[in-house]
This record gives sequence, structure tokens and C-alpha cells, in this order.
Amino acid sequence: MANRTDFHHHLPDRSVIETQIDAALAEDVGAGDLTAALLPAQQSARAELITRESATLCGCAWFETVFRRLDPASVIRWEASDGERVVPGQRLCVLEGSARALLTGERTAMNYLQTLSGTATRARQYADAVDGLPARVLDTRKTLPGLRLQQKYAVVCGGCHNHRIGLFDAILIKENHILAAGSIRAALEAARALNAGVGIEIEIEVESIAELEQALNAGAKLILLDNFTLDELRRAVAINAGRTQLEASGGIDLKTIRPIAETGVDRISVGALTKDVRAVDLSMRFGSVQQGC
Repeated sequence: MANRTDFHHHLPDRSVIETQIDAALAEDVGAGDLTAALLPAQQSARAELITRESATLCGCAWFETVFRRLDPASVIRWEASDGERVVPGQRLCVLEGSARALLTGERTAMNYLQTLSGTATRARQYADAVDGLPARVLDTRKTLPGLRLQQKYAVVCGGCHNHRIGLFDAILIKENHILAAGSIRAALEAARALNAGVGIEIEIEVESIAELEQALNAGAKLILLDNFTLDELRRAVAINAGRTQLEASGGIDLKTIRPIAETGVDRISVGALTKDVRAVDLSMRFGSVQQGC
């Protein structure tokens, strides 16, 4: 499992989180919360957040930022943190601040925490499924639109790893790239020329043992084995003999991931980590309300 330092390293800058929250609040609040305006402006309130189910918590920074943007004087005391396994009925935090701000920010804050905790919980299931084996489980670009950095962070909180963030930070040569270049060797040579002096990762996708051997002969350092059977994966590992990193990909789920990891591949990429997410069931309960002066 990743440690707290890893989480911090993958957490977007505060300015990025604030921009994301501002956009989310603009979407929900618009020109103003008409219902919250029914409350006196100086009224304060206290609330607590609990989980109704077992989960891996993620998204505290986004949850907290919602209320800080609406009420800079708000106070949030966390009793759990990102990456922590939580159980039904557990209190996650206590909030105190403007009653209007707490009510206005509730849905936006909960949307973030529930969705990112859902991603982290799914990632934890996959990390647990390969426990004790050396293969690393990676995410993909199959993220919810607008939530790429947030979900990538959640994957790490759940104990898995990040693949490339987008099209800009690594080269992944796929079937159509190979066709356009003319061959596996030509595609790799073009990628190396583009990457000269840059040092970013170059990976090439192959769909057969014959293509794997071509990639190895062309000096590939990272090879993605697309939709290989278990027997083909074992054969690929034997042919590779440790020369390069091998990554399995294609339709992998919780039932198939451990047998795939047992073939000896180095990496397994799983789109389901981020695209098939179910929000965690959380509840924000309001307690005392105090009338201001």
C-alpha cells in the first residue's frame, strides 16, 4: 500500500484544487443558493460526516476546500484520512461554521468525497486481489471527464499506481500508430527520435506472440500485451526472459486479475479502476444550530 508521502506527492496543488472546486460550486450554486438564503446570515451550525458502508476514504482536500471557499472561518476536524479503511457508522469528521455555507456546500463536497472514495475503494479491491505478487496494478485514461487528476490521486490512495496522466507525458504506440508508421520497428524508431533528450516513457502495444518478438528485436523497453490469454501471457513472460517490462491489459476484472498476475507480468492496467465507479454511501448529519448576534 502507498504511504502518506506517496499520497501527498500525488495530491494536486492547492491552487488546482481550488480551481476545480470553484468550477463545481459555479455549476451547483450559480448566482446564489436560494434555499439557504432563508436562514439568517449570522446563523452557525455543527455537522458530522459518517460513512454508511466499508470503504477506503479519499477526497478530504476537495471536501474541505468547498467549505473554506464558502466560509473561510469554517472549522473541520478530521477523524479519518485519505487512504484509510473506514467501517459502517464511523464518524469521518466534524464541521462547524456558517449554517448557510454548510448547507450550500454539502452536495458539492459530498459528490467529491463519495466519488473519489468510490475510486479509492475500487482500487483497494484490485490491490488486495494481487497481494503478495510483484505485479503492479495501474489505472488508464478511462476516467470520468473533468476528474482525471482527482481519480488518479484516488487510485494511489487505494494502493494501486498511475499510468500516464494524459497524451502529453508518455508515448503509447498502439495498432493504428504502427499501421501509420509501417512497422513495429519503424514506430519505435520514430518514437525514440521524438523522445531524444526528453526521457519520457515509450511503450508499444502488441497483439500476438509474433508481434511481441518483433518488439523485443526492435529494442522495446516496455511492451503492452493486449488481450493475451493466460497461456499466451505465460509464453510471453518466458520469451521475454526479463529483458523488458511486460504489461497485461484488456478486459481485466477482479475475477481474472490474480491469475494474470501469477503469469509473471510486471504490470496490469485496469480501466475499471476509474470508469466503473460507484459512489460510497456517506451521510452529513446536522446537529446544533446557533443564532448569531
